[in-house]
Amino acid sequence: MSSATQAVRATKATESSGGGVRPSRRAVVLTTGLLVIFLLYSLAPTWFLIVSATKNQTDLYSTFGLWFSSNHLGDNLQEIWAYHDGVFFRWVGNSVLYSTLGAAGSTLVSLAAGYGLSKFGFRGRGALFAVIVGASLLPSTLLAFPLYLVFSEIGLTNTIWSVLIPYFINPFGVYLGKVYADSSVPAELMEAARIDGAGELRIFYAVALRLMRTGGITIFMLEFINIWNNFFLPLFMLNGERTFPVTLGLYSWLQQAQTARDMNTLVLTGSLLSIVPLAIFMFALQKYWRSGILMGSLK
Repeated sequence: MSSATQAVRATKATESSGGGVRPSRRAVVLTTGLLVIFLLYSLAPTWFLIVSATKNQTDLYSTFGLWFSSNHLGDNLQEIWAYHDGVFFRWVGNSVLYSTLGAAGSTLVSLAAGYGLSKFGFRGRGALFAVIVGASLLPSTLLAFPLYLVFSEIGLTNTIWSVLIPYFINPFGVYLGKVYADSSVPAELMEAARIDGAGELRIFYAVALRLMRTGGITIFMLEFINIWNNFFLPLFMLNGERTFPVTLGLYSWLQQAQTARDMNTLVLTGSLLSIVPLAIFMFALQKYWRSGILMGSLK
């Protein structure tokens, strides 16, 4: 058989297999196994919470931790509702308030700053962008105590502003805003708007924001989750139980469980309830999250 015939057959085989080399069976098994292990590792804490929320104090210590016994979920929910006049649900409401307002403010600031970095040339723009990228690498926990000292000096601790204002400044959100502005706002469209007499603010609000909507929703979602799960900033800034977010409230219950009565069922059931709003939020915005991440990765 000639080499030309062999080459033609090899080309047809490649095309019939989808345009690429098929992975070996060993590679498929290994990859699938690693994905299954990762899936189990990711779902194990949630499964533990679901199981533990159905148990009373006795079953929590006397039965297998990853499987059900008698069902006391209704009793646990009723106890959470009654404890301190339903303070847990106030904590959930506080988390919704902090996360919604903080994420909305952060999204607007991030899109505006990213748009400015992307579309306007000025001296030091590269250095400023490098500083923003560097700042996004700093863990937020390192900034909690310095922020507390600043807000203590201006008398804003134990107020909603001491929690919201730091959330408005999000270096990683600014980076994403620049990426989305680069990819979704054509310079030609901006020039056409200027020729029609539109000012820069009107171009940003009427044109750029609409084109960056998917990116804005992605930034909002990421910041919402980050604020919801944040623990150290509220720990430093807030000292009244009625102002706690749900993360700090559950921590206070855990401290009480270590020093006074056994409240582990309340803590575990409350932890399960605290992830329900996040799950609903994620499922509601998953379409925008997928397209937004894809846009950023392509850029």
